Amino acid sequence: MIKNRWKILATGILMLVAGRSFAQDWSYISEQDILSKDSVTRGEYTLIFINKDSAMDKGLQQRMTDAFFTVYPKQAKLYNPATIKKVIFIMDPGYKGVAATAAGIVRYNPEYMHKHPKDIDVVTHEVMHLVQSYPGGAGPGWVTEGIADYVRFKMGVDNAGDGWKLPEFNASQHYTNSYRVTARFLVWIEKQYDKKFVKGLDNALRTHTYTENYWKAKTGKTVNELWQEYALNPVI
Repeated sequence: MIKNRWKILATGILMLVAGRSFAQDWSYISEQDILSKDSVTRGEYTLIFINKDSAMDKGLQQRMTDAFFTVYPKQAKLYNPATIKKVIFIMDPGYKGVAATAAGIVRYNPEYMHKHPKDIDVVTHEVMHLVQSYPGGAGPGWVTEGIADYVRFKMGVDNAGDGWKLPEFNASQHYTNSYRVTARFLVWIEKQYDKKFVKGLDNALRTHTYTENYWKAKTGKTVNELWQEYALNPVI
């Protein structure tokens, strides 16, 4: 029993250390399992595309690359001209989400991309996170993700290709649901109150000046009051 307990404890420690190492060093890229590495520069922006997936479709890589160069310069110009100029995409079998972004690196799950090859605008959402580059504690996560999906809605190169759209309103939703639910709410606010609401919101988060009062300062109503009004007439 003691021997088995030590085995369990040792395994647990190894898993914990491995988890912490991965979390702390997102930017570490092992060279051993890289199958291809391509660098493309267009204008002032460079994309390095690292592939670790043996089943990677070169056509998909090209579409993702084209999407990057279509949307990222536009996002940068509108929201944050000081955003980073060199970005790394990694098709990473070790990443089990859909996609995630940190430290100038976007990791994509190849299994997801194989199943959803037309979801090219996952690129649009993820690279907006690079443009956002909010400091820690800048604001709620639902706002961050809502803005990224708002930008996907506005700038997406082929949302319809994968059947991606903003959901119709229903009473079970809440503005803190994040992603597309929040994005649709933001679209509605701009239609009803301020066409530059999201641009200002994004800047407030990046400059660490966001507070809950932002909503009232820009519209005259709190976020809860805005949601109540939206629920009564959610047409966009």
